[in-house]
Amino acid sequence: MRSSMRAFALGDDTLALEAAAAVRSASQSVDRLRAHGAGGRGLSSGALDLLTRLGTADEHGLTIGELARAAGVSSRNVTGLVDTLERETLARRVQHPQDRRSVRVTITPAGRDWLDAFRAPTQRAMSAIFRGFTPDELAQFRHLCLRLVANQQQLEHYLGGGQQSVN
Repeated sequence: MRSSMRAFALGDDTLALEAAAAVRSASQSVDRLRAHGAGGRGLSSGALDLLTRLGTADEHGLTIGELARAAGVSSRNVTGLVDTLERETLARRVQHPQDRRSVRVTITPAGRDWLDAFRAPTQRAMSAIFRGFTPDELAQFRHLCLRLVANQQQLEHYLGGGQQSVN
C-alpha cells in the first residue's frame, strides 16, 4: 500500500494519504460492525443515525430540514431515509399540532423498541472494537476525528459546497 501511495504522490510525503486511508478503513470497519448489529433489519448507517436522533427528540419529532441539518446531508437524502424508516414502521410522518403545514417525523413505539434492543449489543461491540484504548486515548481520538470533520467542512465551504455542519 505504501509503495503504491508513494508512486501516486510522485515520491512526496505520503503520511497524510496513509492517515486518510487508515481513517477510511477504520470507518468502514465500524460501519460493518454496526450494520451487523442492526440484526439484518436492513437499516443503513444513515437511517440508524436518523432513528437515534428521533429517539431523543420531543413528542413533536423533527422536520426533514432539521434532520438534514443535524446529519449534514440534503433534505432529499433524509426523505429517502425516512421512507425506509416508515416502511420498517420505526418512524412516521405527522402534522405538527399547531402548524398543519409543517410535517414532522416522529419515532414509533416499534422504533423505540428497536433502539432498546440495539443499544446493549452496540455498547458491547464498541467496547470490543476500542479494546485496549485508554479513556484519554478515546477522547483524543474523538477530538482528532472531529477536527477532520471541521477541516472538511471548512474546505467544502471554501470550495462552495454548501453542506451543513455535522453534529
